[in-house]
Amino acid sequence: MKNDKLKNQYRVNEQIRVREVRIVGDDGSSVVSTRDALNMAREQGVDLVEISPNANPPVCRLIDYSKFLYQQKKRQKEMKAKQVKVEVKEIRFGPQTDEHDYQFKLKHAKEFLEEGNKVRAYVFFRGRSILFKEQGEVLLLRFANDLEECGKVESMPSLEGKKMFLYLAPKKAGAQKKSQQARDREAAEAEAKEAAKLQREQEIEEAESRPISERLQDSQNSGLFANAKISADALKKLQEAKD
Repeated sequence: MKNDKLKNQYRVNEQIRVREVRIVGDDGSSVVSTRDALNMAREQGVDLVEISPNANPPVCRLIDYSKFLYQQKKRQKEMKAKQVKVEVKEIRFGPQTDEHDYQFKLKHAKEFLEEGNKVRAYVFFRGRSILFKEQGEVLLLRFANDLEECGKVESMPSLEGKKMFLYLAPKKAGAQKKSQQARDREAAEAEAKEAAKLQREQEIEEAESRPISERLQDSQNSGLFANAKISADALKKLQEAKD
């Protein structure tokens, strides 16, 4: 199912129905008609894979589709391996926990939160000790207050059977696990930024390769030199360029 979802994420070959595309590769990028791009793919024995559909024009790669999917799957595994797994650590109290035991558990809860884990603290009421539930609630509220700098309350103390629970989450958590959709969106945005960068570089190269006279004329038409006077030296260079 995961492989099917990954396959449906990208358009390939004849599924790409736009007029032109930008082909990116190790040697740069170029804008060609989709028909020419498909012909290039056939000649090289590979596929035309659309990797950034929202770019203008869409960005594609010439690559074997199976190899491309393998690379994407490998990248996702690497990203998943780098993520910090968030665990829920439990801290147990009694309704009449002494101060020494309280401070000991407070220290461990602080360490858990600073490591990026969540904390589930609870007071266990044994037998007739359920009569002291208000005392247990006060203890948990004190616990949350003492951890205010490193933890935030996700849910206030609530009684469930013979246990009263308090949930805390870290304020400065480790890297949180991202959804597959979020990771795919970030990867697509990175591809689009790279394509836009290549397009800007190509436009700059094309502009710098044009004759001085044409570049100067464009600047005048755009109004950049509307209030400036061209010096005698500039006029002389412009005449030489025309000759």
